[in-house]
Amino acid sequence: MNSPAAVASSANPGRPTLVRWRILFVLGALSFVSYMLRGNLSIAAPTMMADLQLTELQWGWVMSAFPLGYALFQFPGGVWGGRVGPRKALALIAVAWSLLIAVTSAIPSADVTSTALILTCLMAIQFFVGAAHAPVFPVMAASIERWFPVGGWGLPNGLTVCGLTIGLALTASALPWLIGAYGWRVSFLMIAPFGVCVGALWWWYSRDLPSEHRSINAAEVNLIAAGRDPVEYDDTAPPAPGEQPAWLRILKNRDALLVTLSYSCMNFVFYVVFSWGFYYLVKVRGFSEQDAGFLTSAQWLFAGIGAVIGGWACDRLCRRVGLRWGCRWPIVVGMLVSAALLLGVAFHPSAEVAAAMLGLCFFFNQMTEGPYWAASTAVGGRHAGASCGLMNTGANFMGFVNALLLAYVADALGWQVAIAIGAGFALVGVGLILLVRADCQVDQCV
Repeated sequence: MNSPAAVASSANPGRPTLVRWRILFVLGALSFVSYMLRGNLSIAAPTMMADLQLTELQWGWVMSAFPLGYALFQFPGGVWGGRVGPRKALALIAVAWSLLIAVTSAIPSADVTSTALILTCLMAIQFFVGAAHAPVFPVMAASIERWFPVGGWGLPNGLTVCGLTIGLALTASALPWLIGAYGWRVSFLMIAPFGVCVGALWWWYSRDLPSEHRSINAAEVNLIAAGRDPVEYDDTAPPAPGEQPAWLRILKNRDALLVTLSYSCMNFVFYVVFSWGFYYLVKVRGFSEQDAGFLTSAQWLFAGIGAVIGGWACDRLCRRVGLRWGCRWPIVVGMLVSAALLLGVAFHPSAEVAAAMLGLCFFFNQMTEGPYWAASTAVGGRHAGASCGLMNTGANFMGFVNALLLAYVADALGWQVAIAIGAGFALVGVGLILLVRADCQVDQCV
């Protein structure tokens, strides 16, 4: 019996179809909705803090709960996604996003309960929000690894990052208006259904393997398969006698650990902007909430452009100089420039110039996203979900560190020192990425 792909291929066997790019479009939609539904709390922070009568330090604990849950469930989420397949995994977690944001809107107000209960509820919900969002990018990376040719993973990963930046840009500009018109609770309920919708779209169109899709032809299947070992994508199969399980080999792999540490340093800078950028513009630099919303939107748009350019440059460099240096160079450039700009944000006296440099910093910071995910995908090979899950575990544990560290440093030493700390993390990340061998796959190199 012929597979759907074989039947489809008979129509035009010579020219590859473009199903992989349509799969990527839906992945981009998932990324967009993921960040629209997880970025709401940072944008609503000033209003929620006033309504729930929380201090900066208390809000720092609330903001730390999401990256803690997000970090703890990255690696298990990537392994789980490999076992159940990207199609089922992404559909299920998208529905969970909608349910959790709806629950967030039901947090009791300060006039009917204690601050301790409000903090407990918010932190618990945000922990589960983090856990529900944790598998999305490791599973996306695994899907991209299956659907795109070897050495062509940087741009697709960069485009999914572009989807998330557009999601946050839209949230940053639209959510302050919605909150002003309807309040933060109703606003959360208005955006909650997007998760269910995008999850249903993914379930309808996607498949776990290219050969399973009825619209693909043999030329596209062969294009994707070129340069690969003819292995089955089955993480449920037991290891061969004497062989360690895939997740343990990932945990013990030198390059998987190094790329995790380097990406964690980059993510410290990311969380400076993601968790504190809007608050910093309003409370430290004196912008109105509406103006800060538009500035934050612009920053995220810059970031999206940077992610696409970085992914595109990574793929071109990988074809010219190989995976090792092709993944390294965009990261080195992006991290060095973002470090310099972050120092400018901290110390320049002009609020407008600082806001502009924050946007440019985010542009160069996100230039590194596609190359990082391409490097982790290359190291993990067919276990890319687990490898990328490990990488994002360290990165988002750094988000937990960032949420608490910046709150305490800003309180003790001021926001200049708190923001400048990010530059040091960026420089450490540069040193670590120079040690990563992206051309050494975990099943092939020691």
